[in-house]
Amino acid sequence: MDCQETRVVVVGGALTGLSAAVFLAHRGVRVTVLERHPDLLTHPRLRGITPRTVEVLRQFGLGPAIRKESLRSEGHAFAMLRARTLADEYQPVQEAPTESVVDPRSYGTSTYAAIDQDRLEALLRSRARELGADIRYFTEVRSLTQDSDGVTATVRDRASGHEAAIRADYAIAADGSKSGIRASLGIETDGPGVLFHTISALVHADLSAAVRGRDIGIVYLQRPRPFSTMMPYDDSGSRWLFGTGYDPRSESVADFTGERVAAMVRDASGLEGIEVSLAPQIPGTGITVLGFPIGAHVARAYRSGRIFLAGDAARTQPPTGGFGGSTGIQDSHNLAWKLAAVLDGRAGPGLLDTYDAERRPYGTLAMEQAFARFGDRMAGGAQVELLDYSAVTTGFRYASAAVPGNHESDPIPAVDLRAQPGTRAPHLATSEGGSTLDLYGETLVLLTGRDGSAWAGAAKDLGTAMGVDIRCYVLGVDIDVAEGEKAHGIDTHGAVLVRPDGFVAWRHHSCAAEPTSALAEVLGTLLARRD
Repeated sequence: MDCQETRVVVVGGALTGLSAAVFLAHRGVRVTVLERHPDLLTHPRLRGITPRTVEVLRQFGLGPAIRKESLRSEGHAFAMLRARTLADEYQPVQEAPTESVVDPRSYGTSTYAAIDQDRLEALLRSRARELGADIRYFTEVRSLTQDSDGVTATVRDRASGHEAAIRADYAIAADGSKSGIRASLGIETDGPGVLFHTISALVHADLSAAVRGRDIGIVYLQRPRPFSTMMPYDDSGSRWLFGTGYDPRSESVADFTGERVAAMVRDASGLEGIEVSLAPQIPGTGITVLGFPIGAHVARAYRSGRIFLAGDAARTQPPTGGFGGSTGIQDSHNLAWKLAAVLDGRAGPGLLDTYDAERRPYGTLAMEQAFARFGDRMAGGAQVELLDYSAVTTGFRYASAAVPGNHESDPIPAVDLRAQPGTRAPHLATSEGGSTLDLYGETLVLLTGRDGSAWAGAAKDLGTAMGVDIRCYVLGVDIDVAEGEKAHGIDTHGAVLVRPDGFVAWRHHSCAAEPTSALAEVLGTLLARRD
């Protein structure tokens, strides 16, 4: 059998897997993505990524393209509505009072982006290939095994039937909520499980007579069944995503023929006799109707040896809140810099343990908050406390060995981020029109107060000795920002260490008697090195 080599193999070429390919390839890691479908799905699946996720993708050159492909302009509200049919009067979905009304640009560089998953995946794929990622479609992973030195994926080309083995150092399972890899590893899940089943169809129909020029993000309808949905696919008024629930105990996806779905769309729109056609959703097939379970669960472990779970393979939740896709992208973002650091020898293997320690608690938080919003919006009340939206999407906090000394993990409203260890570093506008967030993404960064030269000198010496790139900036000098020290919770002698993913690893309010030894201990713990 033909045997090929790479550094990281990613199983699943949708949003999470393609994000991992971008983040790894950007860092010079050879990555191979394996996707069983013949091409990207044309089904939108989700619409919108959080401001923090846009910030992340902006670091990899995707910001302008995301804005261009978004259905709504930057800062435009996403209208969630209720009605009997699309032609009837609309009532706004009342969001919980905890939902933040603060403009995300007050605490970051980006706003929510109303981009569909299929369009975002196309952007990610293009960028990943530009960076050298190997992305293979119509490729079935027959098995994924591991030993002390690496992983082996046995794959089959579904077009030719040719089989091959791919050897890698590590594997990322991004193979969806029904993850076969998670099952093969024996990793169980916790959570409510499947809540209901839904079918969806991408339809062509002129519904302008029903919409009558009204602004629509998504409409929850009572026809043809309660909580059916209609969502415009673009601004044309003639392409729509239709969804409705079904009970698999009494009917199957196959029962939803094109004719039946077309009739349901007429009922949902309130327009009799209109022409309705369905578009294929899987390239190379005639499949026009897809079925999805909507559920909520979190894997009991995000890592098994050299295999990591990410995205829906690690956790899934209802779409309410719009956390799902963003959570998968940020899983990949958290893991990629750690894999790159271990693979090139800058960090010890123990750094990889912090992926589970950081992302699994967040996966639980995102699942609980999405489930709470599902109950609040559709089931008559939330079951757990609803947290501020910005705290869930931007103000979450890590507690792991990669945040030395921090044991706090409660989310913080994004407007209150002050470089608390474990949180995303603060956004401060610079005099050049940029942001302090632009400093992060490539290496460790040490920010010091105006009189923090001792910390900068220690970082320079330790970086040379350890072979680690640490970029140093003096707040108010190298970076022209107002009240930079105050915003980072330090005095003029203090220092803040920020990780490549933009999260604060450590903070020292003022000077230290032995800055070199203090920083050496922090770096040793952060990078899992004891040399």
